[in-house]
Amino acid sequence: MQVFNPFMERPLPFDKIFMDWNMMYPKSYNKNTVNAYTKTRIILMNGTEFEAQWFSRNFARHCINNDIRRDLAMIRRSEQQQQKRIACLKPKDETALEHTIGYEQLAVDLTAVLAKKEENCNVRNALILALLEDFDHLYRYSNLLNLEYGVYPEKLVGGYTEIMPARPTISEHRYPKDSIFNYIDNKKSDIITKLNVGIITAAEQQTMNYYMNIAPFYCKSDIGRRLYQEIAMIEEEHVSQYESLMDPRPSFLEDLLMHQYTECYLYYSCMMTECDKRIKNIWEQCLVEEITHLHKANEMLGKYEGKNYTDIIGDGEFPDVLKLEPNIEYVRNAIALTTGNTQCREEVVPIFELNNNADFFKYQNIVNSDVSSVASHAVIDKYICHNGHDYRYEIEPNPLMVLRNRTVDNTALARVPSRTPRSSAVAGNECDDYK
Repeated sequence: MQVFNPFMERPLPFDKIFMDWNMMYPKSYNKNTVNAYTKTRIILMNGTEFEAQWFSRNFARHCINNDIRRDLAMIRRSEQQQQKRIACLKPKDETALEHTIGYEQLAVDLTAVLAKKEENCNVRNALILALLEDFDHLYRYSNLLNLEYGVYPEKLVGGYTEIMPARPTISEHRYPKDSIFNYIDNKKSDIITKLNVGIITAAEQQTMNYYMNIAPFYCKSDIGRRLYQEIAMIEEEHVSQYESLMDPRPSFLEDLLMHQYTECYLYYSCMMTECDKRIKNIWEQCLVEEITHLHKANEMLGKYEGKNYTDIIGDGEFPDVLKLEPNIEYVRNAIALTTGNTQCREEVVPIFELNNNADFFKYQNIVNSDVSSVASHAVIDKYICHNGHDYRYEIEPNPLMVLRNRTVDNTALARVPSRTPRSSAVAGNECDDYK
């Protein structure tokens, strides 16, 4: 594949990239015929534009230079228009819960793709830990969707992603101090590691924001509102984990350049892998706009700090494109080897290595004191009561024997050490053995 370097492309004037209302309101996709990965790309780029907004506003609120703030406002206005255009690709007749399946499929397959090419052991540990949790969320939401709407989620995921339990959601609630990893060193990290950390943080942050807002608007049932509420708390945990991986030492202008480079890389990846010609054209237009943003960020970096993109990014050539694709075997291996893991301070550890007084158990005794009231469990329990077994889409039985019983929801795995198979947990410092 031809190497692409956005710094070698010619930017357009800003007045040439601003949109009118018709362009900002594109024709939505058909939810019955759209490819599952087209939907997940849309969710990914919507989240990427949200991250760009919040970073830019945080920068502006900590900046005393009005010339910089005006330049930020120009970039931000264009990115707001991009976000509006992308968000409106979702059709009116797609329910919030159907859309949620896309969020969780993105979380699973994006995390798996990033983890497979990540060489930094610390970052890969964080990715694999959260991967199984988002995979279990997909299973919980799928049971709710089929129970309350009669929709079959395997059609929504296109058969690309399995739907079955992994680390139970009830086991994912950890003490807040156990949600921080060691940060990477940007000067010593490969560009792919820096991209991976930024991409996954933005994606999980968007999921967190979506669930935080959608919970009170879910009108079908209280159990559905409670499920969104519970999983939103896990997504908050994931954002804390992922953002802690970011190097906190670069300047705002250095971070601005990296944000714009990441957006260019993602739009280029979407353009190169999109199967819908109309939406592919949107990705191409967004790439042209982002190249303009990127060059402005590099100009600002030189003007105010005397630096160039090569000081931050290197030669600027993109690594291999990010391609969303099935990761069934990879996820199955992760389930088999790491479901029994949890986090303790900066380390990923097997649950049975925690001492009895660990914060994990104290926090579990507070938030999950009554297991029957935990929504992620109650949804599965209710589905089983109605149908005799849970809802799944799996090509083979679950990799873990303890998760194969479809008539009982497992609430002990990775939560109760004595009921967690030792074979299901690979210690974090052994992550080089799992790739």
